[in-house]
Amino acid sequence: MRAWVEVEDLPGRLEIDASGLGLHLLGFSMDPLSGEVISLGSSRDAFLANRYVTAVVKDLDCMDLRLRVKSNIPIAAGLGSSAAIVVATLGALNEHMQLGLSYGDIAKRAHGIERAVQRGLGSPMDTALATFGGYQLVGERAEAVDLPPLDLVVGCTGQPHETGAEVAKVQQLHLEYRDIVERIFQAIGCVTVQAVPCIKDGRLADLGRLMNINHGLLEALGVGTRELAELVYAARGAGRSFGAKLTGAGGGGCMIALPSPECSEAACIAIGQAGGRAIPVATGCQGLRLEPE
Repeated sequence: MRAWVEVEDLPGRLEIDASGLGLHLLGFSMDPLSGEVISLGSSRDAFLANRYVTAVVKDLDCMDLRLRVKSNIPIAAGLGSSAAIVVATLGALNEHMQLGLSYGDIAKRAHGIERAVQRGLGSPMDTALATFGGYQLVGERAEAVDLPPLDLVVGCTGQPHETGAEVAKVQQLHLEYRDIVERIFQAIGCVTVQAVPCIKDGRLADLGRLMNINHGLLEALGVGTRELAELVYAARGAGRSFGAKLTGAGGGGCMIALPSPECSEAACIAIGQAGGRAIPVATGCQGLRLEPE
């Protein structure tokens, strides 16, 4: 799953065409500076769908351009759709306007833009992955890690979530129970560090157990939902997965399962029977790239 942004000159106006985002709208174009809706759709829907692209064009002081945005990544599902769109927009404008930004520049700028739109609550993880691709170990900064690909199954609940609201909820819990929540954060960090050699050595059963531990820790932070839990336990049970956990900020959205090599279809069926939409995916894919016209 990817996001694409095309840029072309449009003298005298700035237009964003987001009809390719797969939204439940009739399709629209808009001028992000004035808010003028040029074709079908409501101005509120147009603004919400385009707020990340609008933030990029304002940050780069763009004029006289048309941007066409497409994505087949589920929106507001915890799969980094906003980061992918921000990175794709920056990459397209960097090429069209000959800005000379490196991938490192784009990743840093994308994080700043996403964080601003989310009112200071965004993390550098999704924007780093969207830019560089592959595996990234994200702490103070993103560091590339050479690991083999994994076949996973994503289960979508169909429940949208707002990342900023979920992050704010965890921050409030941290304020009220600082000692407990900080220990949960530390445990999540330990899980991440221990997962790296499991992936490297192909120890999928151990990796699955770490995913299950991680899911429990995230549930303790209050970001789980009944719908996510049903997909997680379906994947672990009838789906015969080594492990499964929610992904993203929680509060809806998606979970991921690590099926045994011969059980990917079983995991998809189990997730579907539990009410989710199953999507087989592979890790370690390419990040930002320029595609031929």
